[in-house]
Amino acid sequence: MIPFNKPFMTGRELHYIAEAHTNGHLSGDGAFTRRCHASLEKITGCHKALLTHSCTAALEMTALLLDLHPGDEVIMPSFTFVSTANAFVLRGARPVFVDIHPDTINVDERLIEAAITPRTKAICVVHYAGVGCEMDAIMALARKHGLRVVEDAAQGILSTYKGRPLGSIGDLGAFSFHETKNVISGEGGALLINDPTLVERAEIIREKGTNRSRFFRGQVDKYTWVDAGSSYLPGEITAAFLAAQLEEAETITRRRLAIWSRYHAWAEPFERSGLVRRPIIPEHCAHNAHMYYLLLPSLQQRTAFIAHLKASGVMAVFHYIPLHSSPAGQRFGRGSGALTVTDDIADRLVRMPLWVGLEEQFDRVVAVSLDRKSTRLNSSHL
Repeated sequence: MIPFNKPFMTGRELHYIAEAHTNGHLSGDGAFTRRCHASLEKITGCHKALLTHSCTAALEMTALLLDLHPGDEVIMPSFTFVSTANAFVLRGARPVFVDIHPDTINVDERLIEAAITPRTKAICVVHYAGVGCEMDAIMALARKHGLRVVEDAAQGILSTYKGRPLGSIGDLGAFSFHETKNVISGEGGALLINDPTLVERAEIIREKGTNRSRFFRGQVDKYTWVDAGSSYLPGEITAAFLAAQLEEAETITRRRLAIWSRYHAWAEPFERSGLVRRPIIPEHCAHNAHMYYLLLPSLQQRTAFIAHLKASGVMAVFHYIPLHSSPAGQRFGRGSGALTVTDDIADRLVRMPLWVGLEEQFDRVVAVSLDRKSTRLNSSHL
């Protein structure tokens, strides 16, 4: 079976983990954590990067930093992972779901203003598949209405919008290093802080609401509980693994882009025939090949295509169930306008296997997808 995802190791992860143990510091904020912070700040140009134990944790920190209260509203797409909404729901805020573009599958910035109410406090964008949202328009809208902008860039490391790294454009950003992402640590994430006024409080929130970071910098003679917070730090073993990955982030991205390009060339004749739609990348966006997806004509055809691949030994998967139609989404959030594009895309999108090392088995993946023994493949499965 060719899996949908296979975690990649650069070869230095275990050495760095052993080094962390030798250093005698396995809890958070050791030498490898500091190394990762420096790497992320260099990659993104953000004012401050802070490792977290997940992207979910980083998003939860953004909700605390925005001082959200029950009844506040945060505008976001419905086509996203549950963490995007949960982070704000945990503070009592209401997600307001806006429809997406049919081309990039990112939030439709033209629909955001109609969703703004006196209760709106922030806009949370999601850079789907590592392709940037229309951040100039979104930032202008946020400034007009006095709103904060959070970038859920879970899939976006080393992607750019008009030359600017994703996660570095809004007030706050969040990365994921889950094993399904390009750069991984098993579980893990990072908060990117672009507003310098939020840095000190972010450190406090991340350290259980204490000013422990200031204490270790010698800025206070003891540390104490000063704000709401939680334990959002990863351990040094996680940071050591991630440090090895970040050293090879550009190489990993190049290899993934090469696989993505092979998929794109393979699918081109099927798109010309109207059997499938390929990803669309705006000229002003540089993506990181986080995923390669296809849009099939219908839910039935997607289901048949996935089943055919599985029977042939290749795992392909669909993606999000729209949040606005989920039980929790209906309980905690609300939709703004019709979300017809979201519903349509969710029914038709299929993600193909994409991981470093797939190069060796790529021909088998596409051969299976074009298996002539499946007489209905060209008209039904693709």
